[in-house]
Amino acid sequence: MSGTILSLKEVEDLATAALVGAGASADNAIAVARSTVKAERDGIRSHGLMYVPIYAEHVVCGKVNGLARPVVEHSHPGAIRVDAQSGFAHPAIDAGWSEFTNAARENGVAALTIYNSYNCGVLGHHAERLAEEGLLGLCFTHAPASIAPVGGKTPVVGTNPFAVGVPDGEGGAAILIDQSASAIAKSEIMLRARQNEPIEPDWALDAEGRPTTDAALALKGSMVPSGGYKGFGIGLTVEILAACLAGSVLSKDASPFSGTAGGPPSTGQCFIAFDPAAFSGALFFDRISALTDAITTQESARVPGSRRKLNRERIEQEGVSVDQDILDRIQAFNK
Repeated sequence: MSGTILSLKEVEDLATAALVGAGASADNAIAVARSTVKAERDGIRSHGLMYVPIYAEHVVCGKVNGLARPVVEHSHPGAIRVDAQSGFAHPAIDAGWSEFTNAARENGVAALTIYNSYNCGVLGHHAERLAEEGLLGLCFTHAPASIAPVGGKTPVVGTNPFAVGVPDGEGGAAILIDQSASAIAKSEIMLRARQNEPIEPDWALDAEGRPTTDAALALKGSMVPSGGYKGFGIGLTVEILAACLAGSVLSKDASPFSGTAGGPPSTGQCFIAFDPAAFSGALFFDRISALTDAITTQESARVPGSRRKLNRERIEQEGVSVDQDILDRIQAFNK
């Protein structure tokens, strides 16, 4: 590995200090820093420390209210809404979490929606959190528009990922699916643009709707939906849940997650949790075990989420390699 090696605790401290230095409250900074640690721990660099300067910059310019205090509304037995108050998504999710998971156990199923929100980091981590609590979790979040409908040029929906966390009955996740509606996460193209590296030819289109390998041109154009019209359909489904149902702005009206243009993005999230005990009970875990066995017994096949676990084991031992330019950008916010 190249660059400075940091422990996960040092990653958390570094991110927390930068966000507090930018003007966020300690509680809000810690919630975001923990998400940053999880991303780095799992080898998802595009959502790790490289995003901290963006988060901090957005606190400074007012795209994110670093002092926001989320407001929780438990409107129906199985419905919890949280107004993030134009703050970070992570503390807003935390604010409604206990009522959400308790409602899922009491009713068998419950939903948590967040509005006036922001980028929630790696969506799969929220799904995994539900799985670790013994709940089957379906998670959705939308983003500023970057995908045009097939045949069109103007982006309508964001990369709009969904995630599924499946409990293993032993406090962990048996399956973790986390994928976006686009062929690749936009943050990966942002990373390539920053490093002046080309992107794959089937990842994005330029502003004229032509395929491009230039990351900078891709950021001015449109992401390619995964699987063509099917990927756009997934993005539209996420939009309906995380934007329309949550009561947040549509992706086409949200300000970018990068740069200082525009006010708060005001995007949203939608989480749904099922308690297996209310449905198939112990049979659920038998079926999940048989399902994963059918995958792992095949040579070279892997269960979704297993690669993250391998990265996790390695990085927890070796630490995180951080380029000096990223360190400099983060430390510039420390006061």
